[in-house]
Amino acid sequence: MKTRINVTKTFLPNQDQYNAILKRAWDNSWITNRGELVLELEDKIKNRFGINNMIATTNGTLPLQIAIKALQLKGEIITTPFSYVATTSSIVWENCTPVFVDIDADHLTIDETKIEAKITSKTTAILATHVFGNPCHLDKIEAIAKQHNLKIIYDAAHCFGIRYKGKSIFNYGDVSTCSFHATKIFHTGEGGAIFCNDRTLHDTLYYHHNFGHNGPDAFHGLGINAKISELQAAMGLAVLPYFESILENRIKLYNLYLSLLKVNDNLSFQKIREFTDYNCSYFPVIFKSDKQLISTIEALNNEAIYPRRYFYPSLDSLPYVEKADVPISKSIASRILCLPLYFDLKTSEVKQIASIILKHL
Repeated sequence: MKTRINVTKTFLPNQDQYNAILKRAWDNSWITNRGELVLELEDKIKNRFGINNMIATTNGTLPLQIAIKALQLKGEIITTPFSYVATTSSIVWENCTPVFVDIDADHLTIDETKIEAKITSKTTAILATHVFGNPCHLDKIEAIAKQHNLKIIYDAAHCFGIRYKGKSIFNYGDVSTCSFHATKIFHTGEGGAIFCNDRTLHDTLYYHHNFGHNGPDAFHGLGINAKISELQAAMGLAVLPYFESILENRIKLYNLYLSLLKVNDNLSFQKIREFTDYNCSYFPVIFKSDKQLISTIEALNNEAIYPRRYFYPSLDSLPYVEKADVPISKSIASRILCLPLYFDLKTSEVKQIASIILKHL
């Protein structure tokens, strides 16, 4: 029987180390409501990456919804059609209207040169995704937002550990969000986080994620429950010491894929933005045609190798949004494939995957 190779695989820390951290929650009889493990995880992440304010959450989608609520956004929010569905669904969930701007064919992020044409009197914000961890054109988006008095939210779900121009990617925008899902480069099993620079905004975000509580007996305002548990935080504390090793392995495998596959003119690759310290969260490959992509998937599946079509389809095709003129997003979404990439993927397996792809084209 062939060994199954999935697009990703959860990194699991030493179980004894995890249990030792978890025992602290047992000893305290405190497994939720922001115990010492959650506070410690937040502090360690902030200190490691030079982040001002952070709120750990129970998943990576609620931070987007909370950010829209905390910034009091209404009307239209400019966003990208090339992202995971949560980016768009969060806008709709909060009773705002997503306005799609096409993507840059090289970087795969929102095309900053097309944003201003979509700004109307109803526009209140830009919600852009750092696609596969590749930063948007942060400087130009900031300038546009400032000129038109718009808020900026960055969906930075894939961005743990990434720096742009020497500082954490989470320090950009009014709010940045991240996912700590089990498939991510750093994870808490299920989880996420909200980041922002402004302390007053941080406090508002905090109240929103904790039922609106301002102390045990008072309420600051409207809130929901997005709190991360001690059980999740324990996993994060157990995984965090391995982060450098995880990163090192992924960079090695990413570069191996690139060296093996770039020889074929039928394939192209995402361009990583200048001044970025990249984390190699994914390895996307863009085929010349969707037929090539589909037949390649079949060839890989026949060898028990299961890549994934991130992000497909383009989000303008969702049934609850208006259609949009985004030809580049539609084209890329139909031709892009993320290859297996995870900590203990073997170099021999990368070579096998590359060989199958090259032989099939």
